[in-house]
Amino acid sequence: MVIKEMLNLARVPSILILGLVYVTYVLIGGVVFWKLEGDLGRKDIGHLLLNKERLLTTYTCLNQEGLMAVAQVVQDASKVGLSLKGNNTTDGFWKFTSSAVFAATVVTTIGYGNMSPSSTAGQIFCVFFALFGIPLNMVVLNRVGKYMLAIERNISDFLQGKTGRRRCTRFFVHLVSYLSGVVLFFIAPMIVFQMHEGWTYSQTIYYCFITLSTIGFGDFVADSNPDRVYPEWYSVLMASWIFFGLAWLALIINHSIDILERLNTHFKLRWSRQKEEEKPGSAESDNPETQVEEEDEIKKPPITQ
Repeated sequence: MVIKEMLNLARVPSILILGLVYVTYVLIGGVVFWKLEGDLGRKDIGHLLLNKERLLTTYTCLNQEGLMAVAQVVQDASKVGLSLKGNNTTDGFWKFTSSAVFAATVVTTIGYGNMSPSSTAGQIFCVFFALFGIPLNMVVLNRVGKYMLAIERNISDFLQGKTGRRRCTRFFVHLVSYLSGVVLFFIAPMIVFQMHEGWTYSQTIYYCFITLSTIGFGDFVADSNPDRVYPEWYSVLMASWIFFGLAWLALIINHSIDILERLNTHFKLRWSRQKEEEKPGSAESDNPETQVEEEDEIKKPPITQ
């Protein structure tokens, strides 16, 4: 009965099943985030309102309108990357190095949201820059990913010729490639970001994945703290890490898609074979006893009177 139900389910269009799985996955994620973050969000709001009341009580000359004006100044300063802790002035976000990193986040569709063009000319240029830059970035990343895959295959073929073991060699090469990518694009950046940004290791791992997956929440952004002095090579390292990390993660995602498609094909073949085995008459034709009886009937001589 279970096999028949699976076969009946297989007759449903695959796009409907895939859509149902997708919607279910998103809803489950929404429930989990709601349970994990909902209570904390309400506590944060309550704590913020309490701090607001304390601020108004401590500084009696500051009313609601004054508080809103101060908040607006803080928001504007944060948007352009200026610090309010001292009287010194800086270049803010829009210096050459940070502007180049911003251009990289535009074409890679990361879009942290911590900085954005405010002038009309800058906004219009950003539209056309992204319009042509995003397809160009996809083509380049695809080509770089193919080169990475070609290097893996060449190494795999070389080792296969030496050892003569195909599956073990490919598994070993893929494993080494994955571990090397984890070290280059997660472990090493984790140490660098922890040193220059002051984040915890869990925050750096979180930031690395959110960036390389192009989710880009913007809650953690490297090279954007106005109270820190970054070396000149820091922005160049970040841009290189983003580009090659995106290519590597895209390669991993393509491998995962290939594995899922192979599993889908495997299960479809199994379902089709089970369906053929359950067809009427197929069991009798495949039964060895039935085949022996048919052969005996053929071998018997004709009955004569």
